[in-house]
Amino acid sequence: MVWLYWVIGVVSFLLGAVAGFYGAVQYLKKQMANMQMSEEEIAAMARSMGRNLNKKQLAQITRQMKNMSAKNFAASNAKKKKK
Repeated sequence: MVWLYWVIGVVSFLLGAVAGFYGAVQYLKKQMANMQMSEEEIAAMARSMGRNLNKKQLAQITRQMKNMSAKNFAASNAKKKKK
């Protein structure tokens, strides 16, 4: 009967690990969707990757990030309304 306690413990541990991983992934997805960066932060990140962006490229990237944020926000609201 002792083996039953071991099986229950191992199964509980595995279920907790899977549930924790799933929760962490969902949390990070939500945080990444809501992430907003200023032009200075975008330029600094580009410089750290060895790229220098001109004003036009910087404006384009900023606009794309805002569009992605708006799309993600609309998609998450649509999911909430379905529930």
